[in-house]
Amino acid sequence: MSTRAAKKPMSNRKFASIWISVLSFVLVVAVTANVLLSVYGSWVETQLGTGAYTVENSSDTADWDTEYNTADYATEEESDAAADALVQEIAAEGVVLLKNNGALPLAVADSANVTLLGRAAADPIYGGSGSGSVDTSTAINAKTGLEAAGFEINEDVYDLLSDYAAETPRSTIVMDLPADSNYAVGEMPVADYTADALASFEDYNDAAIVVIGRGGGEGGDLTTNMEGSDDNYEAGQHQLELNLDEKQLIALAKENFETVVVLVNASTTLELGILQEDEGIDSILTIGSPGQSGYASVGKVLTGEVNPSGRTVDIYPADFTADPSFANMGDFQYSNISGLSEDAAKGVDGNGYFVQYEEGTYVGYRYYETAATEGFINYDDAVVYPFGYGLSYTSFSQSIVASELGAVGGEVSVDVEVTNTGAVAGKDVVQFYYTAPYTAGGVEKSSVVLGDFGKTGLLKPGESETVTVTFAVEDMASYDYAGAQAYVLDAGTYQLKIQNDSHSLEDGVQAIDYEVTEQVVYSGDTARSTDEVAASNQFDDATAEFTEGLSVTLSRADFAGTFPTAPTEADMVANDAVVADFGAYDSKAAAAESDAEMPVTGAEGTLDLIDVRGLDYDDAAWDELLDQLTVDEMTEVILSGAYNTGAINSIVKPLTADVDGPAGFSSFLSDAYSGTAYPSAVLIASTWNTELAYEMGVSIGNEALFMGVNGWYGPAMNLHRSPFAGRNFEYYSEDGLLSGKLGAQVMSGAASKGVYSYVKHFAMNDVEVNRVNNGIAVWADEQTIRELYLKPFEIAFKETTSELKFISDEDGTVSTREHGATAVMSSFNRIGSEWAGGSESLMTTVLRDEWGFRGIAITDFNLYGYMYPDQAVKAGTDLMLTFPPMKGLEDTESAEGISNIRKSTHNILFAVTNSNAMNGIATGATVEYAQPQWRTVQIGIDLLLGLLLAGGAFLVYRRVQKHRAEDEVTPAAPVTETP
Repeated sequence: MSTRAAKKPMSNRKFASIWISVLSFVLVVAVTANVLLSVYGSWVETQLGTGAYTVENSSDTADWDTEYNTADYATEEESDAAADALVQEIAAEGVVLLKNNGALPLAVADSANVTLLGRAAADPIYGGSGSGSVDTSTAINAKTGLEAAGFEINEDVYDLLSDYAAETPRSTIVMDLPADSNYAVGEMPVADYTADALASFEDYNDAAIVVIGRGGGEGGDLTTNMEGSDDNYEAGQHQLELNLDEKQLIALAKENFETVVVLVNASTTLELGILQEDEGIDSILTIGSPGQSGYASVGKVLTGEVNPSGRTVDIYPADFTADPSFANMGDFQYSNISGLSEDAAKGVDGNGYFVQYEEGTYVGYRYYETAATEGFINYDDAVVYPFGYGLSYTSFSQSIVASELGAVGGEVSVDVEVTNTGAVAGKDVVQFYYTAPYTAGGVEKSSVVLGDFGKTGLLKPGESETVTVTFAVEDMASYDYAGAQAYVLDAGTYQLKIQNDSHSLEDGVQAIDYEVTEQVVYSGDTARSTDEVAASNQFDDATAEFTEGLSVTLSRADFAGTFPTAPTEADMVANDAVVADFGAYDSKAAAAESDAEMPVTGAEGTLDLIDVRGLDYDDAAWDELLDQLTVDEMTEVILSGAYNTGAINSIVKPLTADVDGPAGFSSFLSDAYSGTAYPSAVLIASTWNTELAYEMGVSIGNEALFMGVNGWYGPAMNLHRSPFAGRNFEYYSEDGLLSGKLGAQVMSGAASKGVYSYVKHFAMNDVEVNRVNNGIAVWADEQTIRELYLKPFEIAFKETTSELKFISDEDGTVSTREHGATAVMSSFNRIGSEWAGGSESLMTTVLRDEWGFRGIAITDFNLYGYMYPDQAVKAGTDLMLTFPPMKGLEDTESAEGISNIRKSTHNILFAVTNSNAMNGIATGATVEYAQPQWRTVQIGIDLLLGLLLAGGAFLVYRRVQKHRAEDEVTPAAPVTETP
């Protein structure tokens, strides 16, 4: 017989301890989840859906016309089809024919069997990475586009390229993580062309079409030194030269094909002199990044169905390392500015970085044309293709048939007759340049500057069209920061020229002399006609640090002695003022120094947001409306601006949807906001066609109405300071006037459908490396800042216009008025050492006071420590592109703080009320909010967990009580077992 002790029941204390721990854990998880969902609700809504706001108009206004903006199409499918057709039209006009010995066009009837060579033929560059990327899942590639044009494509070679591309990485810029970026071209080596592929050349030998590709991306620049990045680059080469694989590929094509055509699939310039000089290369075309269906137009250009009419938007130097910007493209860090620890988790170190724009105003063609004029360079050796260059399958002549030379306060206007003198139909571009009188040692002036441009319609052989080009005389003024501290139109002879491009005059067309007899200084009461107040020095700190410190700005008076050099060790030591600007913003000090009066908040009132639609920005009704808002209502909107502006139910302000993507709507957050993939900005600019730019804006607007989009983070307007800038694919060109004119038309088209366009990135976001590492300090003098980097924004803000519909009386009368640009996005970088979004000189004095901008300014993604919301709203940046509670306002109580909050709210509301967000809303409307489905699920889970927790607690209590009673009645006894 054996005995064993009975298993001792778990003690009440242990049982209670275990289950109380379990229930407590579940409770903590539930509470934490609810807190996080509350705090980060705005972000969660972008992933899982937003609530529905239902606006109901009163019976008194039910018959009013409140469809302020309407689509041009009955269905979204019709709109999408029209957008796709527009993509093809833009690509057709944007392709630039750089070289042609007569091989093009390829007649499909005789030259249909072609072989595509080069990785990019099967793996095209449709755009770049980052916020400017687009959905290309349905985009067509070179093979599909050329087949649609009638070509038969060598399948063996194409399949080989496609398989190789699928397995082999190529150059990719990873946003803000340069260590993870890849700079290898990834071209398939010639040795990988199999024997079967080589043999297939014989059956597809009408032409070899070689596609060379280069990408780009947000957060990093292309590399100026390929050492360690690509084994097939020679020592000292940069990323924009052909590597060994590409050179061998070209040689392979020349060895096996009588006709060799090269397509450059890139939105930046490449060193193409080697191909231009090679007699074995018959034709070269740049096709940019052609969007979702642009390759169909490339095929039509190759066959001659479309006659190429694009023009270059950047100059093509022969040697990029000899460009004045080259020495100051790189990673330059101050040695005495340490990082912000709170930013370490965001993948940045927060130390002090900088870049010096030592080339000054001599960027792109402005340098090469001027340096040649001064005898510093031999133009033919230094330049492969000028700015504004492009060939055609036909020929044209241009002649001036009339001109009006207005007074100094007026305009210059020239009528140019363009005649197609060739054998096929085509389009031509008229380019109007000016040369201002220059005094050595005086204000810097380029030898030629683009003044205006125009494009013809399709002209049949022998047909003519008159194109009128105009500009204000005052536009030829230069900014004198050292002397007059104003724009100055010097006395002397100005030459007005019709040119084929930035370098060559139109044959037989003489320059027109325009005389200015007396210098005009645009200061004080004498402002330029487009300025509300005269421009004056606003960036003295940046200028002084740059010009009086260690840097020298390139000067026409001494190109050799002032040519830019890379920063020295001395450059990398920041002075005390710069170190202080890199420090924390003191909102308390700002409040203490302020004389602001405490504004009214939370007052009783009857106005809704719709009631101020169409009113002037400074109409008294705005004060009445703003008085009604509480500080909490205003700050909630200001601090939660990521891809939306928040609702304010008390004044029937709807939640808006603001979506990214300068090449078309592209949201990181929701597939619902993914639209047409338009061509890159470079290809759009290469059309030199403002009408097409306007049509793109209208197309964006139509998409917005079907998607429920109100604001657009685009277009992007920074300049191509250097071909190595990673984000050049988002930006139009190296020239401020060309960029500004095109951007203004895109914005006007979008505004016609009620979309407010956040033109970006304001300003001087022309390099990507270190852009968020505590805000890279960009050093330039004020002339350079104003004449180059602010110019495209200035033109876009001043020339954007649309018709605004609004209800103008109590009877529901619909009136219209002219409406301008109402949105802008500031940039990550600093101007000098002051963060652009926190610069009152930039965001208020220049933008609003001088240029007259009225509307909303948003930060770039406000994730980083140096982007202080208090500093932003004081400076004139209104909305934080962030999710709460990533950023907060420190001062929400002082007169200064609340005044700034109120001002920013005014700017936000002004843009929103004059947009398509107000469609369907009339005065006296009411709003109801229905929470999103995930909120309902959350509440259901909360209730269920609550019941389970309560039930579990009750069961634990019952069990403990039961065993306590049993313990009191019967003591435990051992259990015996008999076998």
